[in-house]
Amino acid sequence: MRILLLALAALTADEPPPLPSPGSVAVQPVAPPLPAGPTTPGTAQGDEAQVEHVYVRTNGIRMHVAMAGPDDGPVVIMLHGFPDFWYGWRHQMLPLAQRGWRVLVPDQRGYNLTDKPTDVEAYAVDTLVADVVGLMDALGVQKAHVVAHDWGAGVAWRMAQVAPERMQRLVIINVPHLGVMRRTLENNPEQVARSWYMFFFQLPRLPDWLAARNDHQLLERALTGSSREGTFTAAELRYYREAWSRPGAVTSMINWYRAAARHGPSDVDKRITVPTLVLWGEKDVALMAEMAADSVAMCDDGQLVTFPENSHWLHLEQPRAVTELIDAFLRGKRVEGTVTTRRGDAD
Repeated sequence: MRILLLALAALTADEPPPLPSPGSVAVQPVAPPLPAGPTTPGTAQGDEAQVEHVYVRTNGIRMHVAMAGPDDGPVVIMLHGFPDFWYGWRHQMLPLAQRGWRVLVPDQRGYNLTDKPTDVEAYAVDTLVADVVGLMDALGVQKAHVVAHDWGAGVAWRMAQVAPERMQRLVIINVPHLGVMRRTLENNPEQVARSWYMFFFQLPRLPDWLAARNDHQLLERALTGSSREGTFTAAELRYYREAWSRPGAVTSMINWYRAAARHGPSDVDKRITVPTLVLWGEKDVALMAEMAADSVAMCDDGQLVTFPENSHWLHLEQPRAVTELIDAFLRGKRVEGTVTTRRGDAD
């Protein structure tokens, strides 16, 4: 058991792949993948018209990226997690763009409209970091703020370890520092129990089949069963099912977990030198709340804001509060504390 836990906590030593060279990628416009309407980013009819969609060549793949905000604005890259896609930032994307930020929201490797390599090793976390750095190189961005949730936060934590010179500030939502996650899995049986799905995903084929059957009912339940009631509307879930239905998507998403066990880096205990804000919904069913403070302790300049009444899907349950905190932190303000918000914040 100990060996398996160490593997899942990314202790398998691999050399990170080289970062892509500037100028090795190209940008290609693409038609909006979702219809305009109130369920697309923002809250007003037609907001989707304010979002530009492009394909970007980065690190050997073609990546779909949604972009908004002034071309000359400071860049904010927003990274989604499992089983999400760019649409997971629908409540933050345009509000931040309207405040002057240039917001880039990719479908990460294996998700939705982005390429889906078949090898498990292609989803190693250092490769995922190289995708983000390659995206920045493609668009001529030397440094960016990074805002990330779930598995996207795992990529962001790692990027802050191996490429801190490319980051300005980091915002993490409900995922611990990689070293904290490793140590907690090693030493805390409750977290092992909460992480049961990580072990299940190591099986071949069966998790993929179960996740896809009955129109992806299992993935839908993963969203609705771990969030406040009403966080995901029926209309929004249709978009998720469309993303999951793309050829190879389900296996590619699960391969992130397989790669973490088989091809993870060994140096995950590195401290974070980038200024970091951790936002944490304490009713997260998969991740223990104690890991939030432990993660901030791994940062040279870290701040923590907790939400006692919210879940893993904090940015969807409390979109206005989260957007305000992101905007304030990226502008250099201190925002530590506890936020108790009302259930109707998303209205």
